[in-house]
Amino acid sequence: MATAVRISDSLLNSARKISKLENRSVTGQIEHWAQIGKITEENPDMPYSLIKELLLGLNELESGEFSEYQFNQP
Repeated sequence: MATAVRISDSLLNSARKISKLENRSVTGQIEHWAQIGKITEENPDMPYSLIKELLLGLNELESGEFSEYQFNQP
């Protein structure tokens, strides 16, 4: 269920700029930032680069864009 939320003009303007670069809607950009913030609070020792890679991996898995990793065998 969608809910209207008030945010500052500054945050909205930032989201507009970045959403164009990231090919997201403004709402999608703010949701992305909220998701990153939530994960960061729950895992304070996890660097942003790892969070970003994990989210990318989950997205690929959900969309079926993955392949099984093959270990080098002697």
